[in-house]
Amino acid sequence: MSKRAVLEVIALDVEDAVAAQAGGADRLELVTDMAADGLTPATATVTAIRAAVDIPVRVMLRLADGFAAGAVERLAAAAGEMREAGAEEFVLGFLDADGQVDLAAVERVAAELEGCRWTFHRAIDHAADRDALRKQLADFPGLDTYLTAGSARGVDAGLPVLCAEAARRGEPGYGQQLLVGGGLRLEHVPDLRDAGVDAFHIGGAARPDGWSGPVSAEAVRRWRGVLGS
Repeated sequence: MSKRAVLEVIALDVEDAVAAQAGGADRLELVTDMAADGLTPATATVTAIRAAVDIPVRVMLRLADGFAAGAVERLAAAAGEMREAGAEEFVLGFLDADGQVDLAAVERVAAELEGCRWTFHRAIDHAADRDALRKQLADFPGLDTYLTAGSARGVDAGLPVLCAEAARRGEPGYGQQLLVGGGLRLEHVPDLRDAGVDAFHIGGAARPDGWSGPVSAEAVRRWRGVLGS
């Protein structure tokens, strides 16, 4: 419990980014269009946020709602554009129609990242076999994090899976950091910390007025206090 936990906050714009950093966030996930659960932002937003804050920013690579890759070459082009705009870390994850990892799409997009660090997002919670997915991607270049609620229904339902996966850290397919998010609430934190989880991801929990309002530095500060400074 003594190790400082990572706190990642979803940002939509510069105002969010500045507030999140002021509240004690360690990292941002930068997206647009939360009505579609977060899509690739504009390059201008990436540039502006990189100039406004000095904490790491992971940029979403996702063009449409759902977990199908869609136009893979467009995704690859977007990855290149984001890198040119100053992005150094990313978020992505694609499944095929059977719920298996779309390895070809992941390989194509990740090739544009050339070893940059990236998160496989909550597509894992919709996978037909999350253990198989992890093992397929076990040694994938740059992949250092899984963002997961343990269940497509959120942390309430996924808590047993999250605790079990945390206990497997270091096994093949389980070397990446477990970043818990998706219906995450403060009351989940003690059990997760006791299980060894050391990274947490919040979106709506950082916005007292919901997604129509900005990130609140005070709300982020409350999470930072619970997780430890």
